[in-house]
Amino acid sequence: MEELKSAMEEHMELMVDLVQKFSTDIRAGFIPAYDNFMGFFHAIDWKEPWIMGLAGFHVVLLLVVIISRKKTNFQMFLFLLTLAGVYLAEPLNRIMGKNWKSFSGQNYFDPSGLFMSVLWSGPLLIISMIILVNTLFSLCYLIVRWKRAELRHRARAARNKQE
Repeated sequence: MEELKSAMEEHMELMVDLVQKFSTDIRAGFIPAYDNFMGFFHAIDWKEPWIMGLAGFHVVLLLVVIISRKKTNFQMFLFLLTLAGVYLAEPLNRIMGKNWKSFSGQNYFDPSGLFMSVLWSGPLLIISMIILVNTLFSLCYLIVRWKRAELRHRARAARNKQE
C-alpha cells in the first residue's frame, strides 16, 4: 500500500511540474503576442475619417443584426452579405493598397492583408457568428414548437379514436 501511495505522490509531483512549466511557457508566449498587438494598435491613426466610418459601419451592422434577430430571412441575407464581405477582403485590400493616398494618411494595406483581416474581416466574422448562433436558437425554438404541435395532434387523434 505504501508503494502505491509513494508512486501516486511521485506522479502528482510530476504533474504539478508539467503544469507549472506549461503555464510558464504559455505566459512567456503571450508577452510577444501582446507586444505585437499593442504595436499594431498604436500604429493605426484612429482619428482618420475612413477608419472611424469603418468602425461605425460595423457598429451599425451589429445593431441591425440585433434589432432584426426575429426576421430569419433578413438575417440570412445579412449572413450572406457579411460572408461575401469577408470573401472580397483580398481584392478589396489590393484595390485599397493601390489607391491609399486618395483617402488615407498612411498605407495600411500590406500584401499579407493583416490590417484588412483585423479591421474588416474580423468584425464581419464575429457578426456572422452572432447571426449563426441566433439562427440555431431560432431553429431549436421552431423544433420545439413543431414537436408540441405533433404531440397535440397525436393526443387529439387518440382522443377521437376512443370516442
